[in-house]
Amino acid sequence: MIISIPLLSPIVNCNPYFVNRTSLIVLRTSLIVLLLLSFAVSAQDHAGLQKVNALLEEYKNDKDLKPASYSFCVLNAKTGKVLCEYKSTIGLTPASTLKVLTTGAALGTLGNGFRYETKIQYTGTWDSTKGIIEGNLVIKGSGDPGLNSQYFKKKEDTLEIADTWAGVLKEKGIKKITGNIIGDASCFDDQIPANWIWSDMGNYFGAGACGLSYSDNKYCIYYKTGAAGEKAQVLKVVPAVKNINLISEVKAGGNDDNAFIYGAPFQNERKVTGTVPPNQAAYEVEGSIPDPAAFCAQALYDACVEKGIEIKGSAKSTYTPAEKGKTIYIHKSPALEKLVYYTNLKSNNHYAESFLKTLACKKAGYGTTSAGCDAVLNYWKGRGVDVDGLFMNDGSGLSRSNAISTLQQASILAKIYRDSSIYKSFNASLPVAGQSGSLAGLCKGTFAEKNMRAKSGYITRARGYCGFVKTKKGEDLSFSVLFNNYNCSPSEVKAKIEKLLELMADL
Repeated sequence: MIISIPLLSPIVNCNPYFVNRTSLIVLRTSLIVLLLLSFAVSAQDHAGLQKVNALLEEYKNDKDLKPASYSFCVLNAKTGKVLCEYKSTIGLTPASTLKVLTTGAALGTLGNGFRYETKIQYTGTWDSTKGIIEGNLVIKGSGDPGLNSQYFKKKEDTLEIADTWAGVLKEKGIKKITGNIIGDASCFDDQIPANWIWSDMGNYFGAGACGLSYSDNKYCIYYKTGAAGEKAQVLKVVPAVKNINLISEVKAGGNDDNAFIYGAPFQNERKVTGTVPPNQAAYEVEGSIPDPAAFCAQALYDACVEKGIEIKGSAKSTYTPAEKGKTIYIHKSPALEKLVYYTNLKSNNHYAESFLKTLACKKAGYGTTSAGCDAVLNYWKGRGVDVDGLFMNDGSGLSRSNAISTLQQASILAKIYRDSSIYKSFNASLPVAGQSGSLAGLCKGTFAEKNMRAKSGYITRARGYCGFVKTKKGEDLSFSVLFNNYNCSPSEVKAKIEKLLELMADL
């Protein structure tokens, strides 16, 4: 274990021949005071480290952690110096704590104020006198994950972005489109990360990046349930997804959402199994949209028809570039710092994967997961982080194949802390202990409450936290804690980790 106990070492340069007796007394008194203060600081630091060591002994004797791998690392955020650690160089599955790498690199590369642009274009000709477009209407995506997102809607605002676009077309005098409405998602590939598992990808948290996303790339199934054991009734699907075929075997039971939706991208058949709580009037289960670009095109198609614009063709998607068109309207996303805020606060996988492919697109003109992972790793390597043994297979942490050490993660956070251009916006995106997000119930009634900001992560048998904490002495620390393969429930391991997080504020 590496420990750092600060000792004050006063060095006074003086010539005794030129110092009178009074000055010597003052000097000696000052030295004694400084020495006593040094011992007091040392004892205080040592007491904090002793508590951490005592907790480690608890971990070692805990039967639930016998098969587990766990690690932590705490750094002085200003200097990057290690204050305490345990097995901080081993690689562990980070779950959603991996998002700090992706969001930090996105802010550092693209800038806080970066905005995605989605363009409404037309191909062929536009007769403005007759109001007829002889050709297709194309929605040219640039990877914006926030397009029509629930995070940027007001409760009282029921207007869809597609309605706004249709309104623009109507104002410009367009009455008829002879071709199709095409959702062009060709800036990204059409693949989800290769290491995502079958039971994840059909659910809302398995909604991957798309060159043209819409409505968070998810839909909601509403269930009515009766007594435990009875089959749950599907009431409706919102928003309506064209051609989707739900095969539901969900039953009433349990106290939580234990329903899983199975289905791959572009596959319209979705099988839903598991349980949802009994005696519910309209219980929500969220899934990933099979083809987001087609869904976006259909939304605009329907909005145009609603406003009296005739369309001869249909709504379609393409993942290869559509015919180059002329731009009618440009929709700009919220600033990147706002997108990052919701990514980390809500642990949004779709947003994180979109940033990853955007970084690849910025470098090579085309977004893929592998190129995005390379871009993130190269960014942190360029910032002086040792990335040997750091394995990225996605940008969100949903993949079980990711691996990182707590030293690497804490070091990356320390780099962010010292970067004045991105630290403020990045730090604001992290949940606050005892106050917000996934940390709302954590460290309540301790000094860590309100003084710790961290990104949490959880997938099966992997849980972690990483972020910043201000200690009782007013020092800012960066930290990472990762636990894998424990033999207890998620809530039980969370309680074990919480003890360590509380002690960090006392270091």
